Amino acid sequence: MAEILRPIGTVARALDSISNIEFKALDLNRGQYLYLVRVAETPGIILERLAVIVRVDKTTAARAIQKLEKNGILERRPSPTDKKQKQIFLTAKGQALYPIIKRENAYSNATALKGFTPAERDQLADYLKRVEANINSDWVKVKHGEHRNY
Repeated sequence: MAEILRPIGTVARALDSISNIEFKALDLNRGQYLYLVRVAETPGIILERLAVIVRVDKTTAARAIQKLEKNGILERRPSPTDKKQKQIFLTAKGQALYPIIKRENAYSNATALKGFTPAERDQLADYLKRVEANINSDWVKVKHGEHRNY
């Protein structure tokens, strides 16, 4: 069987490393840009849902959100429907950073897909969505205490 996870991991780690270096000047530390983008895409998201989307545990997400709040990038507000829940939003500073991160993402996508035809790009995107769905089912099981059989 062809090895696909190693190159996917290598690409993911390289892009994450590049982003962490470049975004340091924006007051964003390791992986914090992910939280900023997901909150921008889903204003008012709650911590539990954000943790699932980013594929981390709730404690890790909470720490990241606290740091981003401290840096004035995100803010938590009480939910109008459930006072126990806090919704997460971008601040003005976060809104100013979001387009920069989007430009970096577009650049990285263009670089990664250099030399691919539009049809190949679409096909690769479809394949990766399928890979993500396959892995996601295992992620959900393991997060709920089940073990994979291998």
